[in-house]
Amino acid sequence: MPTSHQQNIPHDIAAASDYRRHAKQHLSEAVWHYIDGGSADEITKADNRTCFDAIKLRSRVLCDLTGATTESELLGQSLAYPFLIAPMAYQTLLNPLGELATVMAAGAQDIGFVLSTLASTSIEDVAQQYQQSQSSSPLWFGLYVQTDWRETLSLIERAQHNGYQALMISVDAPVNGLRNREQRAGFSLPSDVCAVNLINNNQDRIDYNQYKNPVLARLQDSAPTWELIEKIINFTSLPVIIKGILDPQDALKAKAIGASAIVVSNHGGRVLDGAISSIDALPSIRQAVGQDFSIMLDSGITRGSDIFKAIALGANSVLIGRVVLYALATAGPMGVAHALKILKDEFELTMGLCGAKTINDITEDKLLT
Repeated sequence: MPTSHQQNIPHDIAAASDYRRHAKQHLSEAVWHYIDGGSADEITKADNRTCFDAIKLRSRVLCDLTGATTESELLGQSLAYPFLIAPMAYQTLLNPLGELATVMAAGAQDIGFVLSTLASTSIEDVAQQYQQSQSSSPLWFGLYVQTDWRETLSLIERAQHNGYQALMISVDAPVNGLRNREQRAGFSLPSDVCAVNLINNNQDRIDYNQYKNPVLARLQDSAPTWELIEKIINFTSLPVIIKGILDPQDALKAKAIGASAIVVSNHGGRVLDGAISSIDALPSIRQAVGQDFSIMLDSGITRGSDIFKAIALGANSVLIGRVVLYALATAGPMGVAHALKILKDEFELTMGLCGAKTINDITEDKLLT
């Protein structure tokens, strides 16, 4: 468990990704592999980075940047910067304050925050911390559909009641991927960390090993369907974002059933190894759904220039994942706020050097294709 000395920001942090090596020093081997690892051989996790790195920017000079701004709008809400913190589970593994530290830092930096169903802090406590920050940035709830419909409804109702402004439903991970690094390290949740918002604390209710095909049986029991997602859309008054889309046909289906937005995501390479990188999947999805439908993207973003590239290829906004966790493990809320500030500064620098005064100016012609 992290200790108090980790509240100091290391002197050698220049990029948000620099927190990664410090986090490894602060965490047990098992927790480190849980946070840092991907699925199976981690091909998709690696591709998420290499595909971003392959995209080149067009540098422009002597541009008039008078009145330049990073502000945009997403689902009717104002964003000071076009990124939010992704929904990520069990953050008290990394710091005793857990999700409270992360939402505190998000509020301080005017960045939106998405709380995971598998959070180790309650829906209510995070909402209270958000309200105390007096932030105008988005507070959304990341929903995992539960096998018990009543429990799913309870989560939605609690989110609505506590002021969460949208639902982000993760649909690409009805079961864990092949987390081989976790298995080799012997990772398991400690007794004092659990999914506090779930009645059953995320434990299996059924022994799937009794089936001839246990993995398929579990998928059949736990995986939501399009019909169920549409039922949720019709039930809630909140905008619904479907997270985990990689195929244009799925994007079109999401739009057809009334989703307000989608997240192009491969879950940070933690589910299906060998899946396409999110940034490679983005252009064809944008082409399929048209310009009038909101798209977010996650997986592989570590630099402000990555945010710029994603927007240029069709995203309206992005989600930031692991770098936030590395900063949380290293320096608590101060570390997360610092990492977010670095990303903001890098994004502004990229805009300026590419001649983009506004988010709308970040178009594909700013890239070398």
